[in-house]
Amino acid sequence: MSGITVLKLGGELLDDDTALKAVAAAIVRLSAGGPLVVVHGGGRAIDGELRARGRSPVFADGLRVTDAAALEAVVDVLAGRTNTALVAAVGAAGGRGVGLTGADGRIGLATLARPHRTVDGLTVDLGLVGEPDAAEASLLLDLVRLRCIPIVASLGVDREGRLLNVNADVLAAHLAAIIGASRLIVAGTTAGVLDREGRTIATVAAEDIEEMAAAGAAHSGMIAKLLACRSALDRGVGEVAIVSGRTAGPLEQAPGTRLTYRGSTTPSQAEITA
Repeated sequence: MSGITVLKLGGELLDDDTALKAVAAAIVRLSAGGPLVVVHGGGRAIDGELRARGRSPVFADGLRVTDAAALEAVVDVLAGRTNTALVAAVGAAGGRGVGLTGADGRIGLATLARPHRTVDGLTVDLGLVGEPDAAEASLLLDLVRLRCIPIVASLGVDREGRLLNVNADVLAAHLAAIIGASRLIVAGTTAGVLDREGRTIATVAAEDIEEMAAAGAAHSGMIAKLLACRSALDRGVGEVAIVSGRTAGPLEQAPGTRLTYRGSTTPSQAEITA
């Protein structure tokens, strides 16, 4: 099926009822233009849950280091209240949301992540973190054919049935590739990639990501976003953008950064919204 959009939502966009209602309305508006799959994280809520359990969140280049206790918190937040609340809000806004995790229909089939080498040159064991594997797309495709909106919490599952924490940007890019999506929109609280003066960079060349990270122009979670977006481009997703999810207008027109390869043509706003 062509013309599918994958929308990744940062968990910070789902923190309270007002934000949730705004995002749900944006999801329903976006779905009116064509088939849509949503992937969400839950970063701040997970951090809060960990602190409530007496633990501190640990990250490496924006990737959550996940031991067994942290995974329990991740599952409780993502598969529990965050996903359910978002599905309910989409339903109230007039959409047909269907709540899923990567364990459903093996859409989030994953293998244990290899140790991560940070931009500082350190090697970090991420623990119970998954890297997407040869997942199965049929459930997502069946749901969008039925005019439903799959809403996927960023959890994976290995071939033995073990749940794994999967970075939401990475999962969204992977799902966009395996379902043949034409567009990936990564929505968060900032208007794309920002320069040192806090201004949005309209276009980022995929070839420049490592250099940007080494120079400090991209850091923390933005590195993971950019690398995930580049992987989507590499695997055939035609349009990739990192945008503000707090825009009052349509998400596909939100201020942000388009990712492209140098020399390729970046689509205009008119082409993006067509």
